[in-house]
Amino acid sequence: MYFWKQWKKIKTKYGNLVKVGMNNNKAWQYANTRKSYWRTSNSSILNKILTNKYLENIGFVSISETYLLKY
Repeated sequence: MYFWKQWKKIKTKYGNLVKVGMNNNKAWQYANTRKSYWRTSNSSILNKILTNKYLENIGFVSISETYLLKY
């Protein structure tokens, strides 16, 4: 939800979805959704595009992995 809310404008959402690997038509349809941030963030498309591996590659640290390493 954080990323979806951060990409406020439709143009930004569309550009970032295409950059991550979504095809142009689906990215445009998805960027124009009227559903809430929370509902969109739980969708299957965003779960496939914004994976933990992708987030790790851009520099985010997984809370669960950090916890498991400590204990």
